Amino acid sequence: MGTGIGVTAFGACDEEWKNAVISQLNKLSHTSNLYYTEPCVTLAKLLAEKTGLKKTFFANSGAEANECAIKVARKYYEDKCGKQGVIVTLKNSFHGRTLATLSATGQDKFHELFNPLVSGFVHSTANDFDELKSICSANPVSAIMIEIVQGEGGVNALDKSYVQSVYNYCKENDILLIVDEVQTGNGRTGELYAFMGYDIMPDVVTTAKGLGGGLPIGACMLGEKVKDVLGFGTHGSTFGGNPVAAAGAISIVSRLTDEFLASVKEKGEYLKTNLENADGVESVSGLGLMLGIKTKKPVKEVVNYCLENGVLVLTAKDKLRLLPPLNIKQEELEKAISVIKNALK
Repeated sequence: MGTGIGVTAFGACDEEWKNAVISQLNKLSHTSNLYYTEPCVTLAKLLAEKTGLKKTFFANSGAEANECAIKVARKYYEDKCGKQGVIVTLKNSFHGRTLATLSATGQDKFHELFNPLVSGFVHSTANDFDELKSICSANPVSAIMIEIVQGEGGVNALDKSYVQSVYNYCKENDILLIVDEVQTGNGRTGELYAFMGYDIMPDVVTTAKGLGGGLPIGACMLGEKVKDVLGFGTHGSTFGGNPVAAAGAISIVSRLTDEFLASVKEKGEYLKTNLENADGVESVSGLGLMLGIKTKKPVKEVVNYCLENGVLVLTAKDKLRLLPPLNIKQEELEKAISVIKNALK
């Protein structure tokens, strides 16, 4: 019920994914992104067609995708205003473990050992639009960066009205809206990308984890406003867009059809319904197959019981976190629910 923290979207050693990867290994394993490769181009086109975003920079991880987004925001504002602006992120957010993405993360516990942090980030309380507007009024702001569901922060989905208010505010004030979909993307919430369920169109969307199906790949997708912000030499990656990782990603994204995504929502609702009224559960949060369960028992005890009984689960703060394969079979889902319920007693 963990998929390597949301990575193996179609389960371990999925046959179609495996065949796509092996086929590419027999053609070309690496070139660097100095050159176009067929899998890289095909994947970029596929993402553009499915999202409406225009260009993609491929990296190796979610943190690197977010680093690219941060550089895009800074350069966009520098080009426009001739100075640097701040990026507003949310308290309880998580954007990565590099120094810049750690600085963007709105959780003090991740900062303690790594000061001084990178400057240029201000944190606002999630779902408090008045506070966010106040921060934007007091600072030159280049971008607002959010997660639709704060994964590491406790699997908490943002209010739709709040997200739409932020989106409209960004449009009205020429502030970039960056949506971090490292964990929520690639079908995890029952939408191809979680922002699609909120009726908004971000300027930048980042993703990783489930995109590669088990191989390391991140993507920073750029909309019309920022598609040409990065020029030659302003950003790069030796391994970014690796053809083998891209081939694996194509096999994942091409199968995330509307019909399949509807099944993810159904399974997520089934899981949520069966657990939210179970003994030992205080609440269930999240979207689709990205759920957080507040347990009455210490969560570590629940995790250990599940592990001893053949079910791998995760945690997020003091919650049990579930990120099962998107194609999990009904009998596997029922077995997992049974073990989790017993663990909660």
